[in-house]
Amino acid sequence: MRAIFRSVLLFLLFFPLSEVEGQSIADVSDVRTGTHAEKTRLVIELNKKINYKIFSLSQPNRIVLDLPEVTFGEELGRKKTLGLINALRFGLFKPGNSRIVLDVKQSVRVEKSFIMWPSGKHAFRLVIDLVPTSQKDFDANIRTKKKKPTTVRKEITTKKKIVGEKPLVIIDPGHGGVDPGTIGLSGVYEKRITLSFAEQLKQKLLNGGRYRVKLTRERDVFVKLRSRIDFAREHGGDLFLSIHADSIKDRTFSGSGVYTLSENASDKEAAALASKENKADVIAGVDLDHHDAEVATILIDLTQRETMNYAASFAEALVRRLREEGRMRRKPHRFAGFLVLKAPDIPSVLVEIGYLSNRKEEKLLKSAKKRQGIVDALAKGVDDYFKQLEN
Repeated sequence: MRAIFRSVLLFLLFFPLSEVEGQSIADVSDVRTGTHAEKTRLVIELNKKINYKIFSLSQPNRIVLDLPEVTFGEELGRKKTLGLINALRFGLFKPGNSRIVLDVKQSVRVEKSFIMWPSGKHAFRLVIDLVPTSQKDFDANIRTKKKKPTTVRKEITTKKKIVGEKPLVIIDPGHGGVDPGTIGLSGVYEKRITLSFAEQLKQKLLNGGRYRVKLTRERDVFVKLRSRIDFAREHGGDLFLSIHADSIKDRTFSGSGVYTLSENASDKEAAALASKENKADVIAGVDLDHHDAEVATILIDLTQRETMNYAASFAEALVRRLREEGRMRRKPHRFAGFLVLKAPDIPSVLVEIGYLSNRKEEKLLKSAKKRQGIVDALAKGVDDYFKQLEN
């Protein structure tokens, strides 16, 4: 018996359980940039050797680094970039696949990339050297590596309703994974605020016993805009509520806002917000050449116009309840061409729960206890909407 125990112990020492199950995930402890003559060097420090893939995307120019699923340290988001790199984003792109996206200041090419083995105080390092190139060469590099899609996207139809079944509310936590959304004054990511808030709202609705509730994402993972719509339709959603948190240069601005879909924006601010939110796939390093034409150029038909009327009724209910909570901003209900609201047969509303650019409001949104009033107001708005349908 002792011999067996000793053998098992030795096995676990040399082959940790996570390795045995194939679940070992590398940790990224540092990401830094530096300039050397005419090149910019990106160094990613990891605790283990990994495989990786690098490719380029245009409109705008980006360098994308795909990794197996890894964990990123919280402080990495505060790292400053240098040289040819204008901005850096990272996170989970899809289960099993993490991604780092580099916004570059001009057209570049990867001069070389390699893994450095541990030495001294450093662990494994993935090194990528970027050098300037012409836009023509940048575009040519994309064309030579681009693969044409081999499958045709299937048409999504809404799941049929079952008589007597509770209404299904789809809550969509904005952003996620490699797309952080707005970054607050304290460094908090919008993607984390929206997920935490969505989970809180889900529990509030479930506690009432009147609804079924599903989230478009339940972890910090990137979800394409089209996939959020498809999720709602495939599950037969009766209502779609997308949760976001805004940011603006004027740090005195605060309060919640409700947005619905329209061919024409209600004002410049709504148009600017829609434009920013519609770039989520670009931010995450998605190749827009392979995007569904339906999302990029969708027309609002008669069916969707009826759905938009229901969405407007829902928005009005939310505005009333948020105003009671004292949470509304100037012009509380606005509209613009938000891609995530374009399910043709599900009333859809986007709620900006507050401004992460306002220090007081950011502190409120980070606290589940302090934001409970907003959660309660949205839940009451959902109740009001369905009661109105029954009358």
